[in-house]
Amino acid sequence: MKCKVEKTENANEVKLELTIEAQKFDEAIQKVYFKSAKYFNIPGFRKGKAPMNIVEKYYGKEIFYEDAFNEVVPNELEEALKENNIEVVSKADIDVKQIEKGKDLIFTAKFQTKPKVELGKYKGIEIKKIEYNVSDDDVNHELGHMQDHNSRLITVEDREVQNGDITTIDFEGFVDGEAFEGGKAEGHELEIGSNTFIPGFEDQIVGMKIDEEKDIKVKFPEEYFSKELAGKDAVFKVKLHEIKKKELPELDDEFAKDVSEYDTLEELKKSIIDKLEKENKEKEKYETEDAVIKAVCENIKVEIPSGMIETETEDMLKNFETKLSYQGIKLEQYLQIMGKTSEEVKKEYEPQAVEAIKSRLMLEAVIKAEKIEATEEEIAEKVKEMAKNYGKENNEEFLKNENVRKYIKSGIESEKALEFLVKNAKMK
Repeated sequence: MKCKVEKTENANEVKLELTIEAQKFDEAIQKVYFKSAKYFNIPGFRKGKAPMNIVEKYYGKEIFYEDAFNEVVPNELEEALKENNIEVVSKADIDVKQIEKGKDLIFTAKFQTKPKVELGKYKGIEIKKIEYNVSDDDVNHELGHMQDHNSRLITVEDREVQNGDITTIDFEGFVDGEAFEGGKAEGHELEIGSNTFIPGFEDQIVGMKIDEEKDIKVKFPEEYFSKELAGKDAVFKVKLHEIKKKELPELDDEFAKDVSEYDTLEELKKSIIDKLEKENKEKEKYETEDAVIKAVCENIKVEIPSGMIETETEDMLKNFETKLSYQGIKLEQYLQIMGKTSEEVKKEYEPQAVEAIKSRLMLEAVIKAEKIEATEEEIAEKVKEMAKNYGKENNEEFLKNENVRKYIKSGIESEKALEFLVKNAKMK
């Protein structure tokens, strides 16, 4: 293989011209033929038994070119990039110059390359000190959740619906006098004040009596997921069947014993304070790191190639698709409901993608500037932790995997760089 490298007129872009020997390309054609021979059905031959020269004559000599190109080129390209120390951040833009059996394969491949980062001020960055303290309200809020979780429902028959009640209702919705799909239910439980229904619906249930029927008038939000209903006025015919209220347990030592491992309410409160303080420390750490990253990124100079942004937004969309799948929703369904295309969603992700890329590039620049390195002991410890998480007692396969080692090494060094920046920041 011969490789010629040249910079293009565009920043962060390189063009490689590769010449792959005719023998290697012909071997790839032969390999592709053996892989696909079984699919060819040529008169006079049993299916899959026609010689390669007959297949080429019948279908055209170019029949195997594309597959042979894909067979041989990826490895050759990877080797060329490695030999020339080129770190690419985009897919290749291929232009084939010569492709023919018995001749050298010649093509060019344009790539966007990783940009250089010019660090500005990164030591002594000033940020506002982030601090969270546990208040009595915070503790009472946690206790309230515990009370609510351990409450019991009591049927109410001698009064009207109040905020906080659990009601059982029948309802049917109409728009312009016509019932609409999904707007009807019987025996539906609705907690008043939960805001799970259309704005204004629950408020109009308040004051109703058991067996009362009522027309409730509401307006669907402009951003409602169903375009047919968005912004439309609607009338719901509602009948109230049952009212229940929550009866909360008393906050005392007996409550503490029932809901926790503690014997007294004071001990339970102390455990809540300890938990909240730990959460606050983690929140302070995360927000401080985020503030430092943003402050340092404001001082860097870098031109981010479009290929990096494209890859980042694609990854974000894939992550979003995975999250949707956990809820039993397909991306196509979500896009249809929202009236958007995947490209439009990716476009919305772009500002977030640029921020993420800048953060990574900045940390890499700090690692280089401060000569930050992950030790073998640190890598081994992380590998051991990873093996354990995967249920592997032997971590040798992780240690030997170069990609895993590279990933772990990069992660450790990024953590160290972030710790360095926070340590050297000035808190106001």
